[in-house]
Amino acid sequence: MIRLATPDDLPLLPGIEASAAQLFAGTAVAHLAEGATTPPDLLAMGVRSGSLWVADAGGPVGFLLAAATAGWLHIQELSVAHAAQGGGHGGALLAAAIAAAPGLGCVRLSLITDRLLPWNAPFYARRGFVAVAADEALVPPWLAAKLLPQPGDGLDPARRCLMVRSL
Repeated sequence: MIRLATPDDLPLLPGIEASAAQLFAGTAVAHLAEGATTPPDLLAMGVRSGSLWVADAGGPVGFLLAAATAGWLHIQELSVAHAAQGGGHGGALLAAAIAAAPGLGCVRLSLITDRLLPWNAPFYARRGFVAVAADEALVPPWLAAKLLPQPGDGLDPARRCLMVRSL
């Protein structure tokens, strides 16, 4: 079941994200397996704005955090606990965000993912997302800026991919 997150869910989400990141161990982005999780204030903002969804299977097993900005719903994090991966939770979370976007005043969704891992970009492409260049006319400057290197994140800009889905 997919539902909006509540404040009671917030303490559980970092553990889910850390568990999900184990998928990156042994890859070119292995440092993500030990990296920081989403800051608690961003998760709390997602609860307040109605843009944080939880996959609940007798307790939270995954979550999707997004933020609505100027007609765009930008997906900031999608994580499913390692033991629950492959069970359809990620797709269901994404479907919930897509369905909710119009109610949040959004006509497009966006996200940034790794273009080279065989499970990342293809997962989103199967759900209607298309890779676009940051300099395409439809991409607002605030979104293009998210592709710039961020201090301390250790992510290779050449691997990063902006994906967009129109409603």
